[in-house]
Amino acid sequence: MPVILLAIPGALIIGFTLGLLGSGGSILSVPVLVYLLGQEEKVAIASSLAIVGLIALFGSIPYILQKVADGKMVMLFGLPAVLGTYMGASVSVLVSGAVQLAVFAGVMLVAAVFMLKPTPAETQVREPSRFRWLLILVEGLGVGILTGFVGVGGGFLIVPALVLLGGVPMHRAIATSLVIIAMKSFVGFATYMDLLSGAAIDWWVIGLFSVFGIAGCLMGGLVVPYIHQENLKRTFGVLLVVMGVFIFYRTIPTLVGV
Repeated sequence: MPVILLAIPGALIIGFTLGLLGSGGSILSVPVLVYLLGQEEKVAIASSLAIVGLIALFGSIPYILQKVADGKMVMLFGLPAVLGTYMGASVSVLVSGAVQLAVFAGVMLVAAVFMLKPTPAETQVREPSRFRWLLILVEGLGVGILTGFVGVGGGFLIVPALVLLGGVPMHRAIATSLVIIAMKSFVGFATYMDLLSGAAIDWWVIGLFSVFGIAGCLMGGLVVPYIHQENLKRTFGVLLVVMGVFIFYRTIPTLVGV
């Protein structure tokens, strides 16, 4: 119980970053579940998908009610992402949990690059060209595969894609990202539940993390107009570098059999 209580701040931060940036939350949940709560890698990835899916769903409700989320992009990016998530989760049985964590660490470093880069400038709303439509479909599929394989929501890839390829304004891109993350996270979780064949999922942990994560997400949405996002992103990017290196450090001995 004390360890779980120590994890509550992590749940708040996971939700807060999702609400504030439309990304970043799920990339913290797997390390917290593995290294703080001691969950097995595949169980942690499955649990992370459930937690992040619930947080993103509740975080997206105000945006949906306000009609801020872009329905066309939800379909165009989200449906290939859902398919990709199923594919990624399905092939995860072919590798060990340690391999998944090593890939996850690499994803964290890539995410850090996106967080350390300046946010794309607001673009004019325009109808993307056929080539851009194709890129959106392909990236949706790729982000989905990543979600299913290592349990990340992929918002750090979704938001820039919606802005740069889809011409979606930043605030709409964040709202749309949350909807897409919820969609593919639930598909990924359902796929893992089938693949894990009754492995022990700690529903109490999922519930606790989801409640505090949802609270954090709602707080992030409320304070977003008052926080300098670039400073926050850079700080978060540095944190991802540190955590990515730490996971590599913990995982490499297992991979090489030391």
